[in-house]
Amino acid sequence: MKEKYKENQKKTYVNNNKKNGRPDKGASFKKNSYKSFSQKSENKPLKKSADKAASGTEKNEDIEKLSQGLSELSCPELDFTKDDKLIPKIKSYIKEIILFNSAYNLTNTSDFNEIVVNHILDSLSAASSIKKLTKELEKSIGIGSDEKASDNKIQIADIGSGGGLPGIPLALTLPEFNFTLVERMDKRCAFLENQAAILGLKNTKVLKSEAEKVPAESFDLVTFRAFRPLDKDMITTLLNLTKKGGIIAAYKAKEKSITQEMEGIKDIVPDYHVIPLTVPFLDEHERNLVVIRKK
Repeated sequence: MKEKYKENQKKTYVNNNKKNGRPDKGASFKKNSYKSFSQKSENKPLKKSADKAASGTEKNEDIEKLSQGLSELSCPELDFTKDDKLIPKIKSYIKEIILFNSAYNLTNTSDFNEIVVNHILDSLSAASSIKKLTKELEKSIGIGSDEKASDNKIQIADIGSGGGLPGIPLALTLPEFNFTLVERMDKRCAFLENQAAILGLKNTKVLKSEAEKVPAESFDLVTFRAFRPLDKDMITTLLNLTKKGGIIAAYKAKEKSITQEMEGIKDIVPDYHVIPLTVPFLDEHERNLVVIRKK
């Protein structure tokens, strides 16, 4: 299968080079024509990123910061320090983001340390809250008792997943739930599918779709981060995706801004609550999780 991906990717890059004399970072890639971090790219911008990653983009202090951050976020209900494979997997995932970021626009930075703090730890700052919410859902709707049955697990969606944030970090740390990464762009979907395979995320699938076109009531919990403001159109779409009795959990910043945002949709969402989040090494940045229950 890897050889097939390599061949498809090579043809795409070669065609682009012949046509433009250089790789076109906005070029259209065939679905599933992605490759792992270990494969060499003929695309010059990606090759540059790969060389940077291979030379050790991350420093020892970056890994120490990741380890410390995971330790600070751990709690009795969700201890990130118990899984000795978690840090290597996150490290691999960050390297893949750095490798493909210039072409796929996955995050607003390609700096290893910034990705650790602003994206990985930020995504995981809500993991314990999301786990608690989903466990409450399991009890209320009576599913999740059979951990081996995939269709008997809570279904969580990451809407507008982009590079897989927060969906991939959450899927890595909450293997008891099923995750769907909803993304509209082909090349990002290819990246996400590749990451799910590389990281061994059997609880994760990718759905290429705009949020508005996802089948109604598909998910028990819907989450998103840095997607869109919660205006009337967006909240209507999100509520449509959520099963009755389900939850929308939105990563947001300042509570003052949340209050203003929610005021504009109070006729649709009269009740909600805010869970303060603590992101290690981001003490000056206010982060919150807005929780909305669909009645």
